Amino acid sequence: MVLSRFWLAIFVSSIAFIIIGLFTNNYYSIDYVLNGKQGEPILISEKYLKDIPQFVQDSITTSKNNTFIVKTAKTATDTIYIYNKQTVKIYSGIQQSDGLLPMAKSSLLDLILPLIAYLSFFCGIMELLIISGASEKLAKKLSPMFAKVFPSLPKDHESISYMTLNFAANFLGLDSAATPFGLKAMQSLQELNEDKDKASDAQIMFMCLHAAGLTLIPTSIIGYRAAENAANPADVMLPCIITSFVGTIAAFLLVGMKQKINFKSVSLLAVLMGLIGAIIGLLFYVNTLDLIGKNYFTANLSGVLLLAIIGFTLIFSFIHEKKFNEQKTTMFDTFVVGANNGLKTGVMIFPYVMGMLVAISLLRNSGLFEIISYGISFIFSHMGVTKEITDSLPVALLRPFSSGGSRGFMIDAMRTFGPDSFAGRLSCIFQCSAETTFYVIAVYFGSVSIKNTRYTLGMMLLVDLICVITGVLVASWFF
Repeated sequence: MVLSRFWLAIFVSSIAFIIIGLFTNNYYSIDYVLNGKQGEPILISEKYLKDIPQFVQDSITTSKNNTFIVKTAKTATDTIYIYNKQTVKIYSGIQQSDGLLPMAKSSLLDLILPLIAYLSFFCGIMELLIISGASEKLAKKLSPMFAKVFPSLPKDHESISYMTLNFAANFLGLDSAATPFGLKAMQSLQELNEDKDKASDAQIMFMCLHAAGLTLIPTSIIGYRAAENAANPADVMLPCIITSFVGTIAAFLLVGMKQKINFKSVSLLAVLMGLIGAIIGLLFYVNTLDLIGKNYFTANLSGVLLLAIIGFTLIFSFIHEKKFNEQKTTMFDTFVVGANNGLKTGVMIFPYVMGMLVAISLLRNSGLFEIISYGISFIFSHMGVTKEITDSLPVALLRPFSSGGSRGFMIDAMRTFGPDSFAGRLSCIFQCSAETTFYVIAVYFGSVSIKNTRYTLGMMLLVDLICVITGVLVASWFF
């Protein structure tokens, strides 16, 4: 219900803002809101040739393509004059996001279709894990620990193995693998859910832990920093790990208190301490490496482990091929069945994803989001928060809504202030240490047709806020 109201509020407020802007001459045309493409210049005016400055007239009439560009300061945008059929169209500014209609189209072509491909492959792998008995063995080994975190789960339930694979994929920065594992976990948890329209406690706990995004190898962040010529692209690796770890612990404690989980369990504390110890040990090892060694380690660890998971699944399935024979099937046919289930899941979640992305597109292109963002930055700046922090806040504000949008702000921060500046590094930490909350809710709950998400949204946004505060503190400590 909360998500539905929030989605409606985005649409209504954005449309109202656009209409008011049109009638108060803040917009010359709102066509870009509906049909524009991200990165394109925005039409701000149209005049007759005789009504523009003489030097612009001369430049346009002498140019080969009837176009003249006025170069402005580095931090501003160029003004483009294009003469066509007696009038000159004037463009300035860059569109922040695809328009409503292109976004609806790209959500299918650029997002859902690739996602369906990933889903099909990894769901095929997971089907092999199920039939071969590997998921059952994994669930048995992890049941004692998961029983403390998810008390409503039956012992050795298959969802345990799916959640484990999802957490492991997130931990290693394998987004393409994490989503299929997570969707399979949600579907498995839905089978235990007595009220099919309302999220269960186990589903909420899983969603919040997933959204905290505990990451060991922030591969994409390191890649973007390298592309921007950072002196040490991997220098944000440790702050990213610490921030995402604090977010994960916060999610567990907050949801655990809501669900009255027993935190005094010896086994639970042992596992938590073991995880902390493993992370600290790995961090000490990484810090002993030089720049080339760190780059080599971070570039290959995730890929090697993903290939290891796939290879283990195939070899384990081959060794236990008799189980496939008992089911009157083969390994390849089992893979195809799982891939087909992944295809169906991808088709099911498309409307949820498209609806959310279109709303966010409208919010960004209306200009309302920028006003909110700058307003918050202005308030924080007058509360004594340094400019370096407020320069990074747009990434933190947009991250729950759009991964691509916040990534754009992150890259812009590195290019404007420098990849080795405090603002550039903090933007990277914000991007790495939180999840795209609204997208994740739409995808995961949409895959099992849950309409009442209960307190999931509020809890996930609270965890996002904790990650932002932690990111600022950690960045201040390191840089």
